[in-house]
Amino acid sequence: MKIAIDCCDLDCEQINGTRIYIKNLLDRFGALAPEDEFWLFHKREFGSGLAPKIFSNYRDCKIPYPVWWTQTRFAYEIKRGNFDVVWMPIQQLPLDRNKTTYYVVTIHDLAWKYFPENYHFSNRLKLDFFAETAIKRADKLIAISETTKKDILKFYPKTNPNKISVVHHGFEQRWLKKKFSVEQKKAFENKYQIKNKEYLLYVGGLNDKENVVVLVAAFERLKEQTEFKKLKLVLVGEEGDSSRKTRQKINCSWARKDIVTTGHVDFSDLALFYQMARIFVLPSKYEGFGLPILEAFVSRIPVITTNQGASLEIGDQAARYFNGKSAKQLEDQLLEVLKNEILARKMIRAGQERAKAFSWGKCALETLAAIKRINN
Repeated sequence: MKIAIDCCDLDCEQINGTRIYIKNLLDRFGALAPEDEFWLFHKREFGSGLAPKIFSNYRDCKIPYPVWWTQTRFAYEIKRGNFDVVWMPIQQLPLDRNKTTYYVVTIHDLAWKYFPENYHFSNRLKLDFFAETAIKRADKLIAISETTKKDILKFYPKTNPNKISVVHHGFEQRWLKKKFSVEQKKAFENKYQIKNKEYLLYVGGLNDKENVVVLVAAFERLKEQTEFKKLKLVLVGEEGDSSRKTRQKINCSWARKDIVTTGHVDFSDLALFYQMARIFVLPSKYEGFGLPILEAFVSRIPVITTNQGASLEIGDQAARYFNGKSAKQLEDQLLEVLKNEILARKMIRAGQERAKAFSWGKCALETLAAIKRINN
């Protein structure tokens, strides 16, 4: 089978969940389907840390083009390439599609439908247009969670449920389990001015839709208690186009001196942030999947997240939950875990068990089955 893949999202230095997803599947497809031929189309050099493993049955097709690459140059290559299947991992589809080719599109989330105020009008129009086109015209849809599948059917009710396959993300555990020396840990503490097991951790974007303002408010409530005088809050992630409210809340917080914002960090530092945290909090009101929950589980730290979106689906019985709106409710959950070591250890054990249900190997196998129409 001759399979074309739009890999242009990997032509970037910034690492995000979608790019990790694409890279990890490409690192496995070649070995899982040696009888097939995979054509990897992109327009520039792959970003450092995002270059996939190249197998003998891969064709690395770097084809520069100045504008609308997916809709122009990529679409042209598909037209003339006589491909059996095209996999689009970035929830859009060439408008000029080849009628004899089978198109598979991964839908990650429809967050802008729930939080339009966090997206520029032009971006919202673009997201709406490409998602609707992909959902209507693709032969097969891959949803990364049951939550995403439900959202597709909610916002595009004419979609045939039978053309949607739910394939959960996997995640890479090795870098999270990396061992660090005492000297490395000390240098890390000095670099960020934090202490082992004396901080709450958040990992993700600092866009307003991530609901970090509620986490900061809950942290302020904790800091009013003298027993948590040394506790810090570490926010690992980068600001985006819609971070104004989050930035304002952080900068105006009376506990600002105990809030650490890191910006982008490398994988070594990220592994240490997870390993040395006291509790991980994901306050987002909407997640298409919620990868940081699994990363925290493997890193042996308790997880508190919202009971909305895919967070509840992924965390299952291993996490604690709040409604996403109440700083008081989040504070109550934090206090319960901070003050109850037996509960914290129970959550850690449950999290490690829950994480076993997810792997990139399983994700790659199930994605290939959808791409190749196995069991369809």
